[in-house]
Amino acid sequence: MGQKTRGKYITKKQLTNKIMHLFEKNEGQSLELRTIFRELNLVTHPARMLCMDLLKDLMLDDYISEKPRYTYTLKAQSLQEDGVFHRKANGKNTFWPDSGGKSILVAERNSMHAMDGDRVRITMLARRKNHIREAQVTEILQRANKSFVGKLQCRKDFSFLLTEDRTLANDIIIPRNKLAGAKNGDKVVVRIVEWPEGAKNPVGKVIGVLGKSGENNAEMNAILAEYGLPYVYPKNVEEAANHIPAEIPQSEIDRREDMRQVTTFTIDPRDAKDFDDALSIRQMGAGFWEVGVHIADVTYYVPEDSVIDKEARERATSVYLVDRTVPMLPERLCNEICSLRPDEDKLTYSVVFLLNDRAEVKDWRLVHTIIRSNRRFTYEEVQQVLEAHGEASPQDLTSPGDHSVPDNPDYAPAENFATELITLNRLAKQLRAARFQHGSVNFDRFETRFEIDEQGKPLSVYFKVAKDANKLVEEFMLLANRTVAESVAKSPKPRTMVYRVHDQPDQSKLMNLADFVNKFGHRFRLGGDKEHVSHSINKLLDDVKGKKEQNVVEMITLRSMMKAVYSINNIGHFGLAFDYYTHFTSPIRRYPDMMVHRLLTRYQQGGRSGVRPKYSQLCDHSSKMEQLAAQAERASIKYKQVEFMQDHLGEVFSGTISSVTEYGLYVEIDENKCEGMIPLRDLDDDYYEFDEKNFCLWGRRYHNRYALGDHLRVRVARTNLDRKQLDFVLAH
Repeated sequence: MGQKTRGKYITKKQLTNKIMHLFEKNEGQSLELRTIFRELNLVTHPARMLCMDLLKDLMLDDYISEKPRYTYTLKAQSLQEDGVFHRKANGKNTFWPDSGGKSILVAERNSMHAMDGDRVRITMLARRKNHIREAQVTEILQRANKSFVGKLQCRKDFSFLLTEDRTLANDIIIPRNKLAGAKNGDKVVVRIVEWPEGAKNPVGKVIGVLGKSGENNAEMNAILAEYGLPYVYPKNVEEAANHIPAEIPQSEIDRREDMRQVTTFTIDPRDAKDFDDALSIRQMGAGFWEVGVHIADVTYYVPEDSVIDKEARERATSVYLVDRTVPMLPERLCNEICSLRPDEDKLTYSVVFLLNDRAEVKDWRLVHTIIRSNRRFTYEEVQQVLEAHGEASPQDLTSPGDHSVPDNPDYAPAENFATELITLNRLAKQLRAARFQHGSVNFDRFETRFEIDEQGKPLSVYFKVAKDANKLVEEFMLLANRTVAESVAKSPKPRTMVYRVHDQPDQSKLMNLADFVNKFGHRFRLGGDKEHVSHSINKLLDDVKGKKEQNVVEMITLRSMMKAVYSINNIGHFGLAFDYYTHFTSPIRRYPDMMVHRLLTRYQQGGRSGVRPKYSQLCDHSSKMEQLAAQAERASIKYKQVEFMQDHLGEVFSGTISSVTEYGLYVEIDENKCEGMIPLRDLDDDYYEFDEKNFCLWGRRYHNRYALGDHLRVRVARTNLDRKQLDFVLAH
């Protein structure tokens, strides 16, 4: 049957031919949907719907591509393409072409045993009717050199690796001469050396022995190795750091601004060892304050392309697991020479502001300095000072932890830098208020932390909540980062800069968010500019505070956000509502900050602009390593949660459904935030179906419904440390 187009009927085949002819006539051009309707004289609703269905078919056939939404372009036709292969344990592997567009299915029989992340060349296969397009690997261009982590099982004649890696369905066979001293039950790192054609299992060799499975060090190192992160520090890099003199030459002191006599202190977590930022403050006449943001001058000690710099560049970031920090720099640098320890002269790169009592920046300067910290504060100590003098926010006093409430509200600030801390806090609160007024998104999420013993066993769970002491430091770091980014971006002379960028949320994700919160009776207004969107998000987050759905709404809202990344192409930072932003304040633990320090120093000295391709590549690498580090941190938290809950098998807890999938319910225990799953197989009182749109499971027969955000009682049923898996059952 055909569809009517301006007075006459057209068949599906005829319309397909017309669409293809239109694209071939306009090769290289992008055609909007309304343009296609107009050019083909499609005036009726059924004809337009048929056209949209055919456009989807042509996209599946890789004939056209869609970007942006409802805008189509003819694809260059090629039976062969190069790209990246991604392996899946179910055999439904995918190929992502370099040219962009959607992934293409590569069945296991057509994979040539390509490994996850390999660069390959594929040939497109003829599409079968009612099937999606498939390809086969014809050449492996470059191996990804992926390693696998798991438990070694030894037999009489051979050994094999039991791995939880979901990209590999088969165990890896390891010959006896490839064990590298590993023994049965060890946690090891293995690399595949061959996968013979026709063989079911690949052959590998042990490249790292992490220790006995189940031991804390072995398990934490296994998490690092699983994400391709280093778990040992190279001896030659440590030796290079050991040869760096700690003494500061007088010639270097003479060329810097000397701020050793200005009141200065660091504020960090109580277990911190690397202090890479400090704050100074002094009054500059009535109503004016000079506030210095002093950052460890790491690049003075680490020349570009030195052995230390190359290692830092590769790591790109320090990694923070539950029980340890895996540093980007050798410990001699990060914990000693560069760390802004009290009562020691230290070299810093500083942004020094002149602020009035309303926290308005009247002047600022970027300068290499030498400082001497007067005191090392923890966040808890600063918070105690603020609370003792009635300066803390009311919500801080209702947060978990001990609180110092002043006996006398008119009590004068005490000695030991209380006056300076109170002044900085008052300025920071005004900076924060101005930031939110301009559209900054207010995500105040807690972090899960563990008290652990010397063997790494978790003893208890607590929550790290950002209070005024944390926010005080945060605001001045944000101000410094924004200011130095603006100084380059607004310069009359275009120059390369490393920006921290955060794109606006995808409109479709915001629509899903609006649909979701509507189920709880909340309205989320769509449309408008980015400032309108951020204000809508903040209003939603304010509306759900203290309500049963708060945690789940905050989580879904966070998931709707884009990820912040590093880039030389500035698009602004949506979450902070800054037009220009960078990372300048943590060079001990982030390589992008080192890049920014070098670029700023070069430009201050009149040097040429940085080479854009070089810095673009470094930005991409740093963004990738940051994501891997975050995944490793989450994996270590999950491991400790499962380990902690081993002592609570059979116990009943109150929890909240945090995620709903077709294979079960994820539930977060309210009192300790440990998350586990109720597998669908254990919901045996009915036949349940998954309603993806409404985030729920519902029973066909008895109409039981389990939805995101619902509260229920669960019993701890099973724990599996190897899989970092925690299983619950409903408690009746």
